Amino acid sequence: MTALEKATGDVVFKFEPFVLHVLCQELQDAQMLHSVAVDSGFRNSGITVGRGGKITMAVRSTHCLEVPLSHKGRLLVSEEYIEFLVHVANQKMEENI
Repeated sequence: MTALEKATGDVVFKFEPFVLHVLCQELQDAQMLHSVAVDSGFRNSGITVGRGGKITMAVRSTHCLEVPLSHKGRLLVSEEYIEFLVHVANQKMEENI
């Protein structure tokens, strides 16, 4: 809170979702892993095939959070709300694990 109160610009509370990149030898392997990931709840997962034929499967969680806390140095939320955001982010971290 002390650092936030001293901020002069914009401050955003941000929690990034889990991402796991897997390099696959065959497209079939990537497709199978993609199916397992989506069926397990990782709906933002996807397959990328590079120009050189490199096949990468990305397992991505949907557990993200991005909330502005201050704008031009003006605090927009209460300390209680920030504590709530930290609790929500910690829950999302547990879900990622």
